Amino acid sequence: MTSRSWWTDSRGSAILLPAGGLIAAIGLWWLATVVFSIPAYLVPSPADVAARFAEDPAMLLENTWVSLLETMEGFLLAIVIGVPIALLIVRSAILERLVYPLLLMVNAIPKIAVAPLLVVWMGFGQGPKVLMVLLMCFFPIVISTAQGMKSTPAELVELLRSLNASRTQEFFKLRLWHAMPQIFTGLKVAISLAVIGSVIGEFVGATQGLGYLIQQSGASADTALAFAAITLLSIMSIVLFYGLVLLEHLLLPWAQESR
Repeated sequence: MTSRSWWTDSRGSAILLPAGGLIAAIGLWWLATVVFSIPAYLVPSPADVAARFAEDPAMLLENTWVSLLETMEGFLLAIVIGVPIALLIVRSAILERLVYPLLLMVNAIPKIAVAPLLVVWMGFGQGPKVLMVLLMCFFPIVISTAQGMKSTPAELVELLRSLNASRTQEFFKLRLWHAMPQIFTGLKVAISLAVIGSVIGEFVGATQGLGYLIQQSGASADTALAFAAITLLSIMSIVLFYGLVLLEHLLLPWAQESR
């Protein structure tokens, strides 16, 4: 094994390379503020953001928890609703032709345009934010699940049927497991959209959450607070994404080996 392949395949590189990229990005950010003499009220330096976080970490972490809760509730709800709908679509060609245009129509609607209506219908509580996350996550979960179920090799299906397997056995022992890598691909796309959905909901009508803090900081020209909230949103998105990556490695080691 060459030194290059050892580096790219080693477990240490999975941590060191992303960390190196993050450090480089922060360094370029700091360098830009220094070289171009950008005022702190326009673009704060990393030190300014860290100082703003140190002023009131409890408040920032409390609002992070609110956004995280909304994100996870909407994401899990999208899985609970989206996966069964995808399975029904796969089982019925008539239902697929009936539902697909509706899914495309809902996905094409700008979510920021729906957010004010959700506040009118559901108030300023947690409901509109969770529903916004659901709308953002629903389409990629349904599409990835449906495509994964359809991608099962026909020869494997015929082999299982030749062994007198029932439709239920065919579904759980073959189609579902064969579709899992694609399902996880959809989930990883959806989890990033989930964070965006919670922020959109908080922009329109909220009294808590990182999106609410960003909106309030814009009104008061507190850009350091806005950058601190954006940084926390980025960290939350990274943790959730790699949490799904870890879950995929644990549940589907055979998929990683086949790649």
